[in-house]
Amino acid sequence: MENYNSADISAFKDVWVFCEQRQGVVQPTSFELISEARRLADELGCKLYALILGDKVAEHSKELAGYGADGVIVCEHPLLKNYTTDGYTKVIVDAVKERKPEVVLFGATYIGRDLGPRCAARLHTGLCADCTHLDVNTKVYQDFLGEASTLAPERIAGTDTAMVMGEKKEVGHDLKMTRPAFGGHLMATIICPRFRPAMATVRPGVMKKAPFDQAKADAAEIIRPEFSLTEADFETEVLSVEKAAKKLVDLIGADYVVSVGRGIAKDVEGGIKLGQELADELGGVLGGSRVAIDSGWLSADHQVGQTGKTVHPKVYIALGISGAIQHKAGMQDSECIIAINTNPSAPMFEIADYGIVGDLFKVVPMLIESIRAIKAAK
Repeated sequence: MENYNSADISAFKDVWVFCEQRQGVVQPTSFELISEARRLADELGCKLYALILGDKVAEHSKELAGYGADGVIVCEHPLLKNYTTDGYTKVIVDAVKERKPEVVLFGATYIGRDLGPRCAARLHTGLCADCTHLDVNTKVYQDFLGEASTLAPERIAGTDTAMVMGEKKEVGHDLKMTRPAFGGHLMATIICPRFRPAMATVRPGVMKKAPFDQAKADAAEIIRPEFSLTEADFETEVLSVEKAAKKLVDLIGADYVVSVGRGIAKDVEGGIKLGQELADELGGVLGGSRVAIDSGWLSADHQVGQTGKTVHPKVYIALGISGAIQHKAGMQDSECIIAINTNPSAPMFEIADYGIVGDLFKVVPMLIESIRAIKAAK
């Protein structure tokens, strides 16, 4: 569109969340993103819109609005029934050029990681991938740094400005997108000060879903923008959608997570067996630290941490995990944390609600027996 200029920052307003649906089912990440984007929109003093594409998907509008959206932008077309990079990109890019949102968020899912960068490239703007934290308000961001980083106070105080094209610039109105870098060994915060919209993909599970609000759902504005889409806009054609059954660990949705780390090294097979047995008794799942995954003890879908999955279970049990900052970032918001480690100085004990200094190979069997005894007594 002729009047679209990504460098004209003043022309952009509002926050959008791309709400992913698959075969008519809205993905949980969408509700997490809307909940977090509500805070960002409030900090920016603007409206929040959920964007959903597909065929006959308007029925999800009130559900999306109930988690915090002021309005829902619905783009329906038979050619959008199945996800394609070509079709979804064209519709989203056209909508962004027409309405000019300041921020656009995608879930860091297979679809979001494919779609977000393509849209950003066509819109001539930047995208930060795999974010784990978002802020606009500088004070809120600085408070986050004070808790989650090792930066000196004077360095944190200086984050209200940044060098942009050789000049110092106030960044109080810019979206601050934080993500793991260098394999999770440090965290980097990215801003996009010269172009709009600021775009990001956000890791599933890191944002907390807000309670559903029926009043917000009933008050939502439903917008149906006009757009053109023909078969000529597609380079590929979806002939069929085939689902392959593959058993993966549902760490994000689990109420109980038992994770193993370097402490099982002396008997890897036995340590994993104990961890799995404890998880089974609790009705939970088995997770692992990065060491456990990198060492080949567990598959990647078990990993908890900045470079794995972020979890918020009712109970998180860390077996032989020292508690590196990368791992703690992925589980520190658990309702109850239990740590078992032979090292009394292990960082994991700093955030644990209950800590046991001892050999996990001796402690875990006693825990399992206690749980079984409690179950038998009921």
